[in-house]
Amino acid sequence: MGLEEKLPAGFVLTTLESVVGYMRKASIWPATFGLACCAIEMMAVGTPDYDIARFGMERFSATPRQADLMIVAGRVSNKMAPVVRQVYDQMPNPKWVISMGVCASSGGMFNNYAIVQGVDHIIPVDIYLPGCPPRPEMLLNAIIELHDQIQNSKLGVNRVAAARAAEEAALRAVPTSLMPPTHDHGALTATPGKNLLA
Repeated sequence: MGLEEKLPAGFVLTTLESVVGYMRKASIWPATFGLACCAIEMMAVGTPDYDIARFGMERFSATPRQADLMIVAGRVSNKMAPVVRQVYDQMPNPKWVISMGVCASSGGMFNNYAIVQGVDHIIPVDIYLPGCPPRPEMLLNAIIELHDQIQNSKLGVNRVAAARAAEEAALRAVPTSLMPPTHDHGALTATPGKNLLA
């Protein structure tokens, strides 16, 4: 006795945002940015064991102009940072980014002058994938999470407003360099041992 019984056959009740979101999530072509050991795990996702083709993503694009997802896999050096930004700028809108691995997300164990302490200092990141290196199953889970974000994303003016709100929230956030330490390293002083060189 609902509305669907009064409509002729062939009608589907949905919103344009829902249809566009479904089409976008089912046709993502990733641009790979394999910079370190995480790239091996990203390559494994393309093998028959994990089969990324079931998500319509079997074509890893070698050109940014035909890609809408950048998977940054591994540490980003300061020398590579302008290249990452240039490739991101060449990708058509809408575009998404997955930061794969702890090195891409926060610099990882490389807390020095040569490594960017998080790719989000260069480009906006949609999904952070932890691990050193993260397993292929974890990348597939991150892709499914990204699919949910894409499916529920807004169009037109609503998308612009959502992007502005996210940017304002990011600008209000306290940088990690200004956060207070979470623990004290003073208690970890080693006891003096025998000098083997004397």
